[in-house]
Amino acid sequence: MVAPIRALRPLHCTNPRRISGFLASAAATPPLTLRSLPFAVGRRGLRSLAELETLSDAPKHTTHRASSSISSAIGNGKNSVSPRMASSSASAKAAAANSIILTLSCPDQQGIVYRVTGFLAQHNMNILDSAQFGDPTTLRFFMRVHASGLMGTSADAAAQASPERLDSRLAQFRAEFEKNLASELKMDFNIQREDQKPRTLIMVSKIGHCLNDILFRISAGTMPIQVPLIVSNHTEYASLAASHNIPFHHLPIDAASGKTKEWQEAELMKLVAQYDIQLVVLARYMQILSPALCSHLSGQIINIHHSFLPSFKGAKPYHQAYERGVKIIGATAHLVTADLDEGPIIDQDVERVGHAHAPSELVKIGADIEARVLSRAVRWMAERRVLANGQKTVVFA
Repeated sequence: MVAPIRALRPLHCTNPRRISGFLASAAATPPLTLRSLPFAVGRRGLRSLAELETLSDAPKHTTHRASSSISSAIGNGKNSVSPRMASSSASAKAAAANSIILTLSCPDQQGIVYRVTGFLAQHNMNILDSAQFGDPTTLRFFMRVHASGLMGTSADAAAQASPERLDSRLAQFRAEFEKNLASELKMDFNIQREDQKPRTLIMVSKIGHCLNDILFRISAGTMPIQVPLIVSNHTEYASLAASHNIPFHHLPIDAASGKTKEWQEAELMKLVAQYDIQLVVLARYMQILSPALCSHLSGQIINIHHSFLPSFKGAKPYHQAYERGVKIIGATAHLVTADLDEGPIIDQDVERVGHAHAPSELVKIGADIEARVLSRAVRWMAERRVLANGQKTVVFA
């Protein structure tokens, strides 16, 4: 909330020298401009308000000194990183490599939390956070645990371990959990290191706001996924993929040249295997996936669509909504199943609209909601916060 502006009170001072000294000091202080901000902002411009916020960390009353140092760095063409920042980043990476995220679901019964936490304690692991839920309808129990100590309690244990050693220890830990606990309690479970980012295939057609939003979040370090390739049935976003150094694969459907739906999905599955894809994001990909493909990648595909369904199907749903005078528009991100746009919901959001909003404005508002909702759903999937529960999901957000 913005505070109301109050009328300024007149300045009363009986010492004229104090006033003149204050004015002289103010005149001598150089103004804060974009040129005085960190990094090469003047050359490329700010990309977001969030970036502007991160640039305002300098202590007060040090504007001139900070400006001189930053100008020097920009003049040298380098963005210097302090040893403290580098050390902090290395420590964070080591901590993530030494931590696991355990997710599980099983028939509900007494003692599950006790057994799971006891197993972790026996392996000298420390629980950083934990969440659980028992569904009274399906009678299943769901749990997500974030714990440290995979390679031991030493802060340097994971930093000194090779990738092969980390993978070997994780495989050993999984095997012990399955043997000693999961088999007995009939658990569906997954254990991953915290630093493991899922290899994600993004598919797009001719509407790119969701794709662009995800790629920006990756570049900003707020979307924990790897994107080894982008697939499209059109070529509009080949240049965007190239700007992020991501391979772009064009898989059109053209029956005249023998490129049928079956051919396209066969090529897609080859790419999924070749790039070891763990997650597929349909970022406004306007093709219906076959039941066979949905089954093969069950629980691994996320889609986004407007929340008018099933009210306004087909082309131009926002224009249809305008004609009906809707008052709320929204978006839904869900797991893909063979039932079109009816898979388990991961996230939704809405905004109120009114009679004064034109169809073009509804499209803009809807695009913004779609980008937000899809990005949240992808991030929650990447952080292993989404567990399937029949036709629903449990989301430990």
